[in-house]
Amino acid sequence: FTGCYSFSSCSFIHRCVIKAFKSDFAGGELFNRLGYIAKDADGPKLSENEKFEIGEQFSFQNQYSESCDKTSLLKQLCADRYYISPEAFHTRTCTYGPLGTELKKNMIEQWTSAVRSRAYVFGITTSVQSRMCEESVRIVNVGALQEIINQDSLSKKEASQMIQTLMKDSVSVRTSLLQGALQQYIQALELVNRTLPFGLAETGLCHHSDSQLRHSSGCSFEVTESSLVWFCSPRTSSQWMDYWAHQRLQWWRKFALGPSDFDMCNVVDEELKEGTSHGVNVLYKFPWGSETLETLWSLGDTLLLKTHQGTCTKLQCRDGRKSVVPHVISVSANVDRGMLAYLFNSFQLLKKTDNKQKLHQRMVLKLHPTLTPVKVALDMGQGSSSELRQVCEGLFQEFLEAGISTWPGYLDTMSLSLENLHTKYDEMGVLFTVMVSESTLKSGLLLVRDRDTTIRETMHISEIKCFLLKYLSASENF
Repeated sequence: FTGCYSFSSCSFIHRCVIKAFKSDFAGGELFNRLGYIAKDADGPKLSENEKFEIGEQFSFQNQYSESCDKTSLLKQLCADRYYISPEAFHTRTCTYGPLGTELKKNMIEQWTSAVRSRAYVFGITTSVQSRMCEESVRIVNVGALQEIINQDSLSKKEASQMIQTLMKDSVSVRTSLLQGALQQYIQALELVNRTLPFGLAETGLCHHSDSQLRHSSGCSFEVTESSLVWFCSPRTSSQWMDYWAHQRLQWWRKFALGPSDFDMCNVVDEELKEGTSHGVNVLYKFPWGSETLETLWSLGDTLLLKTHQGTCTKLQCRDGRKSVVPHVISVSANVDRGMLAYLFNSFQLLKKTDNKQKLHQRMVLKLHPTLTPVKVALDMGQGSSSELRQVCEGLFQEFLEAGISTWPGYLDTMSLSLENLHTKYDEMGVLFTVMVSESTLKSGLLLVRDRDTTIRETMHISEIKCFLLKYLSASENF
């Protein structure tokens, strides 16, 4: 028995390891996708005769190869510019560098701000541990499991009982944020004096299982999820479903360089969950195909009644002159996959010719001004280094106090040419480069370069903060 069981365990672990390098969806998806697609960039080599015979198929192959090349370049850029730690390409867990962490934080802030823009939407925090055994993922002590497997003296029944006890004592972790919001419903209901509609919003870590995927290993992976659970009258639930679906698609498109890559579709009947009358997916068109960024479910009252069994009267709200149990609409976004979508959507390969007619390729992350991690880079040119640094430090503090995220390039000890400096900041997604020079000390003039237009213009040091604040405010409200 022991040898047989060990073999089964090893097979399971082996499948998990294989799946980690070829996962289909998030957590590690963010970068397993990049690594997996980029790996095939070279593709098969074809002769000229084969190209001629293949015709239109070869044209498609070229497009696929270009897509893979772009994916490979984005993967390298994300690692080089510290959006993603290099080891994240080889694990199932997302590991973000400083810029990636800031981008993710900005996304979550904007998501939360959008769903909480309506009255009676409250933020909550629920436990990572799950009370519900259904669809939960359990964290098991591998050492204790291995000890049971290695005990040759145990019969099959004894080992099975010990494993069941170990599973029972293990921690069950949530796979979504929905259940936590449903459990807080009654408290929130009293807060709003039993008035509909209202919502509960939260962002947190969940463990998703890939068991629903074809050829899955049963492994789980960590995902950051943003959730809104909306409680409304049964009479108006379909209207609210349409409202939130429209709002969510518009939100994703608002921060996109190419809005048409974001789309929406209804969930087919075969994929509807139990008690669900309608489902909508917000999709992004990746090079390898469309994937879901956010899902909306019209859940009726089934899950709410199931969560609070035996307390139906406590669940009722006022709907005109009637008392009703509200219907539930669940909005759930995969933040990690959404971040990947914005990285792909903002990534551009631009070609330009220099003075010697040599073609150069320039990579730019044209992230939306609201989302981009660094708004301004401060650098200094030729001149008295001590005096220029003092000016830079003064501006740096002024920008930080105004809430403008700033990169202190003037502290870098490695000297770069102006062209290489711009290349670096374009790949980081920095909106503006502000250059302090000798002329700043004489006349107060700065050289300001725009990432998107590459235009450089002079601006007085007294005007720069006001200019940046107006630009960022206009971008956020656009």
